[in-house]
Amino acid sequence: MADKFKVLVSDKLSDNGLEILGKCDSIEVDVKVGMTPEELIKTIPAYDGIIIRSGTKVTADVIEAAGRLKVVGRAGAGVDNVDIPAASKKGIAVENTPGGNTVTTGEHTFALLISMARNVPQGTAGIKSGEWNRKLIGTELKGKTLGLIGMGRVGSVVVRCGKGFFMNCVAYDPFISKEKAEEMGVLLMSLDEVFSQADFITIHTPLTDKTRHMISDEQFAAMKDGVRIVNCARGGIVDEAALLSAINSGKVAGAALDVFENEPPSADSELIKNPKIICTPHLGASTSEAQENVATAVAEQMVAYAETGAIVNAVNVPAVDPEVLKRIEPYLTLAEKIGSLLAQITDEGVKEIEIASSGEIADVDIKPLSTSVLKGFLSHISGDGVNFVNAPFIAEERGIAVKKSSSHTAHNFVGLLTVKVITEAGEQSISGTIFGRREPRIVNINGVHIEAVPEGNVLIFTNEDKPGVIGAVGTFLGIKGVNIGQFRLGRAGSSKKAVSLVNIDSPLTPEMMEEINGMENIEKAWMVTL
Repeated sequence: MADKFKVLVSDKLSDNGLEILGKCDSIEVDVKVGMTPEELIKTIPAYDGIIIRSGTKVTADVIEAAGRLKVVGRAGAGVDNVDIPAASKKGIAVENTPGGNTVTTGEHTFALLISMARNVPQGTAGIKSGEWNRKLIGTELKGKTLGLIGMGRVGSVVVRCGKGFFMNCVAYDPFISKEKAEEMGVLLMSLDEVFSQADFITIHTPLTDKTRHMISDEQFAAMKDGVRIVNCARGGIVDEAALLSAINSGKVAGAALDVFENEPPSADSELIKNPKIICTPHLGASTSEAQENVATAVAEQMVAYAETGAIVNAVNVPAVDPEVLKRIEPYLTLAEKIGSLLAQITDEGVKEIEIASSGEIADVDIKPLSTSVLKGFLSHISGDGVNFVNAPFIAEERGIAVKKSSSHTAHNFVGLLTVKVITEAGEQSISGTIFGRREPRIVNINGVHIEAVPEGNVLIFTNEDKPGVIGAVGTFLGIKGVNIGQFRLGRAGSSKKAVSLVNIDSPLTPEMMEEINGMENIEKAWMVTL
């Protein structure tokens, strides 16, 4: 009799989830909740699969110790507690359960919004302490403008709630088409316009280098007096020190936070103690229905893997025939990096993404490559919930058309992948190939030939092809103490344009990027992380 597939459940899972695992004859389940990192490292070598929530950290050390581990199942969408690169290098599939808590998080956002508008927490605290304070004057939602930062799945739930309370809904999301927004009854605006017009602002974006502290002193200053802020997305998107200052000055009438820069926040934090700020301890996904949904989903996914080897909702492995996967695996990595890079240099509403394969990959099913591109692109918009299964559906939800083509002509390359993003203001295109059978390379950006490594922190800039530009950028980086790993230049010739990709040891701050964008002959500069 073959050995059973051993599964470790290291965080609390619902009884229904455990029952699904227990009924599978192929699986042997152990539940060990509350282990220390050291205990997990000692325990994990005996298991083929592990099911976690947010409590367990599957670090590189855990993965290194996991000699037989094949799959990590996350009951929830976020996988920031799993070292994805380390898992991928060892061929371990990391699966999540996106969508299971979408409605719950959207409802919690609106629950906080209503509670804040009508001073529910303050009134409750007062009456429980013996006060009868009828001077807690709130504000109606009807006719007010609700501004959403991000229009993904959770944002869509919040819009429906807002419409139900007769609010005017406006949104900033550079990756959704105007047609799709209008279909949802939302007016798309620039970020500055949302800040200046919204009475309530809710946040629905992932935390990235681009979105960290995207709402700080400057943004608060641009908002309407008496604005109210709700953040159930990720701590760090709102600069907490700037928020406290805006609350104390009266600029912001109130805030509701479910997430914090440091969790749990300090008990003596001025932010937490401020009576105009209501807080919950990261409860966005905490309903019995949501926990049941994700527990059932992750258990069913683990059973599917144990019985058939099927990979469901993987964030790091596409569903591809094993023989085909061996052939195109380097191109899948390249495709995801190209998608990620394009997302970080594209600001306008995306209408269409075109994906073309040529050369040695022309006769391979382009769907896995296309999905990898979409996953890389959409992960910078929708965050951890994007995987190889749902990426095409998320693109469709956002009104992004996806076109695919192939050709046996690869223009001097063995294989070539080209991705073009068409926006309402123009288009961006990137081509890439594989060197030495394993090494991804960018070989063309917007028609300019270049050879660059899509890895780590990368400064990208376009400029007038004139003397002194590269020297000025290099000198600037040196003054700022930023070490350059590689510097690649491409020239467009007759158009007198040039593009550079600079691999650097540490990311540049927004202030540094502002200085670079202000340099003579620099057209546009971006800081991207790959």
